Amino acid sequence: MEVYRDLAGLRAALAEARAAGREVALVPTMGALHAGHVALVEAARRPGACVVASIFVNPKQFGANEDLSRYPRKEISDIAMLTDAGCDILWLPPVEAMYPDGFATNVSVTGVSDGWDGAARPGHFDGVATVVAKLFNQVRPARAYFGEKDFQQLAVIRRMVTDLDFEIEITGVPTQREDDGLALSSRNVYLLPEERAKAVALPRALGVAARTILGGGDTARALEDATAALVAAGFAVDYVALVDAETLVADPAPGRRRQLLAAARIGNTRLIDNLAVDPA
Repeated sequence: MEVYRDLAGLRAALAEARAAGREVALVPTMGALHAGHVALVEAARRPGACVVASIFVNPKQFGANEDLSRYPRKEISDIAMLTDAGCDILWLPPVEAMYPDGFATNVSVTGVSDGWDGAARPGHFDGVATVVAKLFNQVRPARAYFGEKDFQQLAVIRRMVTDLDFEIEITGVPTQREDDGLALSSRNVYLLPEERAKAVALPRALGVAARTILGGGDTARALEDATAALVAAGFAVDYVALVDAETLVADPAPGRRRQLLAAARIGNTRLIDNLAVDPA
C-alpha cells in the first residue's frame, strides 16, 4: 500500500492508476479503524479497482465541547489494517492540506441534515459535507463507500452528490456489529467495562421497537418504550425516532422505506445506531 501526505503525490499516483485502466474507489475515514472500516474496503475491492482510503480527523465536524482532542489516533495500526485489507493507496493529509490559511468555503446540505444529529450537534453536517466534498475533488473517485451506521451522514452525502452533480456512485455498507449486537464504532474504546455491558441495550431497544412496529403495534408507544428501556439501562437519550429512510422526516408516509434512528449517551460516550423497518 502506498501512503501519501501531499496532494501532488496523491494525484500523480491516481493519474497512473487511471492510465492503467483502473477505476478509483474511495473509503473516507477518520482513522481508529475497526472491522467496520475493513468491510468498506472489502466492498470497494471490485476487479480492476484502485482502492483509496483516507484518514483525516476533521476538526470542522466537532463541536466546541466535543471530543476532537481525545478522538483516538492509531496511525501505525490503521496502516497495518488497511494493508491487510488490500487497500492500494492511503491518503493521510495534514490539516493545512485540507484547510489552508484563508480557507473560507462551507458546504451546507439543508433539509436532510436539520433534525436528529443535525439538531443535537449544530454545524456537524456542514463539517462532514465540506470535508467529503473536498476529498471527492482531491481523489475524484468513481465510487465511494460509507457505513450505514452513520445513517444521517450517508443521507447528507447522497443529497450533496445529487445536488452538486458529482459523478460518483455512493454505496452504503451494512453496519458491522459485535457478537452481542453493539454497532462497531471508533468511540466504543471510550466505554468503561460496566458501560460496555450496558451499551447493548441500544441495539436491543431498537430491535424490540422494530418488531413492535412491523407487528402493527402503535409506533409512538414503541418509541416511548425504547426510550424508557435506554433510560433504565443508564443512558441519557437524545432521540429515538422512526423516519423516512431517504428524507429523514418523521412519520413517513405509507409505503415508504422506514428507518429507526437513535442517539444516546452512556457515561461520557455518545452512541448512535439505526435499524431498517420495511414498509408494512
